[in-house]
Amino acid sequence: MSRLVMVSNRVIDFNAATQAGGVSVAIYDALTRHKGFWFGWNGQVDETENATPQVAESGGHKTVTISLTPDDYNEFYLGYSNSVLWPVLHNRLDLAQFEAGYYARYMSVNEKFASTLAPLIEPDDVIWIHDYHLVPMALELRKLGIDNPIGFFLHIPVGPAQSLLAIPEHKALARALSAYDLVGLQTQSDVRNLMDFLQQSVFGRLLPSGRMRVFDAELDISCFPVGITPSDFATPAADLPIETPEISRIIGIDRLDYTKGLPQKFRAFGKFLEEFPEHRRKIGLSQFAPPTRESVEAYADIRAELEALSGAINGRFGELDWVPINYIHRPMPRAELRDVYRSSRIGWVTPLMDGMNLVSKEYVASQDPADPGVLILSMFAGAAEQLRDAVLVNPYDPLDMVQALHTAIEMPLDERIARNAKLARTVAKGDSITWSNSYYRSLTKAGQRRIGKVAPSARMTDALKKLSSTSKKKSSLKSHEAHAEG
Repeated sequence: MSRLVMVSNRVIDFNAATQAGGVSVAIYDALTRHKGFWFGWNGQVDETENATPQVAESGGHKTVTISLTPDDYNEFYLGYSNSVLWPVLHNRLDLAQFEAGYYARYMSVNEKFASTLAPLIEPDDVIWIHDYHLVPMALELRKLGIDNPIGFFLHIPVGPAQSLLAIPEHKALARALSAYDLVGLQTQSDVRNLMDFLQQSVFGRLLPSGRMRVFDAELDISCFPVGITPSDFATPAADLPIETPEISRIIGIDRLDYTKGLPQKFRAFGKFLEEFPEHRRKIGLSQFAPPTRESVEAYADIRAELEALSGAINGRFGELDWVPINYIHRPMPRAELRDVYRSSRIGWVTPLMDGMNLVSKEYVASQDPADPGVLILSMFAGAAEQLRDAVLVNPYDPLDMVQALHTAIEMPLDERIARNAKLARTVAKGDSITWSNSYYRSLTKAGQRRIGKVAPSARMTDALKKLSSTSKKKSSLKSHEAHAEG
């Protein structure tokens, strides 16, 4: 049986995998069903340039990791990955730092990852690379003669083609994608946006077979919505609480990120309390917002904004025995999630743009079928394509947010039961096993169809050199012009 080699920027300790979330849980679940190993960064920053891999095994699972240098961390991770690609893919060009010169380090880390991984690859291995940090890695592996099926899965959304075209290196990134056999995305909207980008940036062609022709390669681009394991959140009937709390909890669990719509949520909650004073003292918003990349300026700004908003709302509406917003700036332990979800009357998930958002699915899976809560979900979350029976809302529209909250609070029991039953069936049908098995099967088929099955041609390598040379010339020209103006 072929080994599955999972590759992601960050590799977590398998002993702690059940406490993690998002991408880590998805990768962990897939590896529990396939022989193989997980390769990537170990989370350590080492002053010395040392790419010697560290191998660890736990419960029959293997990880192979390397460290990053301080420059790698600052320019590859915080820089190009999270200050260029992240905002652009979320359609936030205003926050992208195009001029910072991070791209060279982004490429060098991908080269380091590839050169470390290549000697570990066996002929029958299937390689699955995850997320925006590692877009060029397949191309680097092909240069080293790796001929195996290689797939890429993007866990975050794909913004409009026009946004991606703003990236100075967009043609090189498009060429890097052409080295994959399969590119998996969360939604059909993401698929359309990426195809539009490839067509507009490098004249990619959609073939009658449904594949994309990009340069001298063909690849599949398809939608694979990430799921959860519902049984991890379901609760036996005997364990369900009997008493109904006096104050109904509205739960929000979002990373502290400008894409999550947290200021909009806080303002909408304040406006709701203003317009519907009869609900004061009867509801409370508990918002967990664990820190992410606090050294990036945009994240420090949003933290300060949320602290100011929650303080203002609590100061205006709060009383000695009632605090409207419990704003908690730390992670929620995964072991406690199920009980918190289940005891919350409303799950409020309103990102401005999100790849999938598994919190929405976890909330649904945690509910008591006989007395479920209500999911309010942003129409711009990837999960909205599947969870149509949630109360869908436009997070940019304060009035829509207020009305959605009022609808959820006032929703009768029979409607809550009917909506939750449909949502639960959808979550169960598209679980984590379905996602990983579907992607794996598609990747193996795409690998078999790949034309030529050879490492990148000299023509491709020469073209990349020309692109790099052109980019350097443009950078040099801008620097000269800026110096002349000064």
